[in-house]
Amino acid sequence: MGFKEAVRSVLSQYATFSGRARRSEYWYFVLFNILTAIAASIIGCIIGYIIGGTTTSITIGTAFYYLACLALLIPGLAVSVRRLHDTDHSGWWLLAGLVPVIGGLAILVLTLMDSKPDNQYGPNPKGF
Repeated sequence: MGFKEAVRSVLSQYATFSGRARRSEYWYFVLFNILTAIAASIIGCIIGYIIGGTTTSITIGTAFYYLACLALLIPGLAVSVRRLHDTDHSGWWLLAGLVPVIGGLAILVLTLMDSKPDNQYGPNPKGF
C-alpha cells in the first residue's frame, strides 16, 4: 500500500474503529499527520505575518496547527485501533499511551508488530 492509498483508505474510514489496518497504512498516515501539522503551522505563520507581524504570526500558526491536529484526531485514533486489531490486541491498549514513557514504548512495539493470521477482528489484510 502506497502513501496516497493509505491516506485515502484512512480518511474514507474516518471514524471506523472496527476491522484491521496494515502497518503501511498506519505508518503512512502517521507521516501524513506530521506533514499536515508542519504545513498548517507554516501556512498559519505566513498568513499571520502578513496580517500583523511576528506575534500574530506565532498565534495564527499555532491555531492552524491545532485545527489540523483536531481534524485528524478521530481518523488517527481509528487507524490506531485498527492497527492494534491487526496485531490481535484490543483497541483499549491505546490507553497504555497515558503511562509516561513505558506506555508510549508499548504502543510503538505493538504498532511495529507484523499482522497476525485471521482473528476475531477480521481476515488478515495482507490476504494470506
